Amino acid sequence: MTDKWTVVSIGDLGRVVTGNTPPKKDPANYGGSYPFIKPTDMEVGRRYVLDWDETYSDKAYSKYKRSYIPPKATGVVTIGTVGEKIFQAHRWCFTNQSVNVVIPNENLYDPDFIYYLLKINLPKVLNANPGTASGRHHVSKSNFCSIKVNVPSLKETQSKIASILSAYDDLIENNLKRIKLLEEKTQQTYEEWFVRMKFPGYENVSINKETELPEGWMLGELGDLIGYQSGYAYKSKLFVDRGFPVVKIKNIDKNTIDISSTNFIDDVYAHKTKKFQLFPGDLLIAMTGATVGKVGIMPITDKPCFLNQRVGRFLTKGNIDNRSFVNRFITIGGGYEHVVNIAGGSAQPNISASQILAIKVIVPDESLLKKFSEQSLISEKLVLNLQKQNSLLEEARDILLSRLMSGMIDVDRI
Repeated sequence: MTDKWTVVSIGDLGRVVTGNTPPKKDPANYGGSYPFIKPTDMEVGRRYVLDWDETYSDKAYSKYKRSYIPPKATGVVTIGTVGEKIFQAHRWCFTNQSVNVVIPNENLYDPDFIYYLLKINLPKVLNANPGTASGRHHVSKSNFCSIKVNVPSLKETQSKIASILSAYDDLIENNLKRIKLLEEKTQQTYEEWFVRMKFPGYENVSINKETELPEGWMLGELGDLIGYQSGYAYKSKLFVDRGFPVVKIKNIDKNTIDISSTNFIDDVYAHKTKKFQLFPGDLLIAMTGATVGKVGIMPITDKPCFLNQRVGRFLTKGNIDNRSFVNRFITIGGGYEHVVNIAGGSAQPNISASQILAIKVIVPDESLLKKFSEQSLISEKLVLNLQKQNSLLEEARDILLSRLMSGMIDVDRI
């Protein structure tokens, strides 16, 4: 490479700010117009945080304005999920005390480059954890600032590297926005038709006096709409380092399945349990634990995946694929509350297959169910394809990230 790379400390990159959590006992600290981003708002692998649960008020802003961070600053989680979560601010915002934010010296450093620099060095952040009695990861601000990183001396080189990697992240972000729009469309259709009862032709449908439902509708159970299969109890002693992923409760996340961190079985074990093989579009539900009732749709994967115990799979039943309807019933139609109530509030909430299938649900007439299914399945297939595109983009970006940040690729020749 023609540019010289130098070793500097993270603290040398600019100003490092640690966030704050205003006292909860004073509600006046919250509910304003200032975004308050916490680790729980961040998604592993996603550059920006576009949705957050809480905001600072004007009162909190006045007290903590020195920790108000600008767009392009990069926040790294240093308490809890250390070595996993990182984000780049896309607007002015606050963070909590679990996040250390680097506001780059833009005379010397490209802000986008700093995001990728910190991303590739997340393992070093994790290793800076001295260990605590509680076992919770905690990297102090001083330890974080002292971490050594390798940086091109020329800002022009930094900007070239950042622009190459940003091209991938921009495509990923655009796909995520498209996915969100598609999912919102299906959600809005469900709410319009089955919650507000303004389904196609509702003006001309009479109401049954006995059921107080539109003619052709009935109060039924989930079992009237869908079948069910519980997962298999894969023995942990037979897990291998590489092979076929086993989908567990922890992999169900935000209506999809994240298999980036899971266990694997070999081809012999997979063949013996092939009836538990999963397929793109399968609707899964957590049957126990803190996430009981959470659902996710199986994405397109490179390798076959398998269904673990305590995770259930909804199966198509009859002539109509009602999985999308059931998904929306659970996520926004009140079904989740039913699951949680049945599972109970014990230390290990649990719900059985028979209990899930017995949950009461208003069942629309067959023609309307079919129409909803056809529309939602079109959107779902588009979502699965966009998710697969993102998986390939992330893989290519991460390969480039390691090579660009190690100096293996001379960006001046690109």
